[in-house]
Amino acid sequence: MAASEPPQQPPEGSKPLSALLSGIAQAAYYGNADITEELLRGQLYPEAAPEEFRALRTKMSGLLQSIASADMDLNQLEAFLTAQTKKQGGITSDQAAVIAKFWKNHRMKIHESLISQSRWDNVLKNMNWRVDLKSQSRHIDQINTPVAIVEMELGKTGQESEFLCLEFDEAKVSQMLKKLSEIEESMNSLTQTT
Repeated sequence: MAASEPPQQPPEGSKPLSALLSGIAQAAYYGNADITEELLRGQLYPEAAPEEFRALRTKMSGLLQSIASADMDLNQLEAFLTAQTKKQGGITSDQAAVIAKFWKNHRMKIHESLISQSRWDNVLKNMNWRVDLKSQSRHIDQINTPVAIVEMELGKTGQESEFLCLEFDEAKVSQMLKKLSEIEESMNSLTQTT
């Protein structure tokens, strides 16, 4: 019977580094203004000189920003971190392991936060439509003409929605479809790979 190996302990210093990455994410991606450099240094690396801690924090912030902005999958992350360990002034393999574990656990939440931060304003949450016939009008020739009624639900995630109701006659529907077609063509031309 082979002796079982003792469970591997996390490398020395991995807990403070993991907590530092969490603090950086809280401040940069989750909007927690209470997380300051002084707080992180005092809680996680009290023995480190301020300039030494600032260099570590800056390096980890830069790495996390690169990883998050590229939304790296695990293969890309492994290649990126391997390159960082081989780079002069880069990171250690223990630090790379902590970063990899952190990213695996926080990737989706950071990605959602970045998407939320990059939106200009309200987004279209839902859209409903129907076609009606006009039964009343100021002009007799408009009675019994079809109109499209479009209701759009607009809002930000976690906030109350606003509703916008629009009425289009046949000419306006055609005009809107033409504009949407132009938008689609423009997007297709930008996303086609050569």
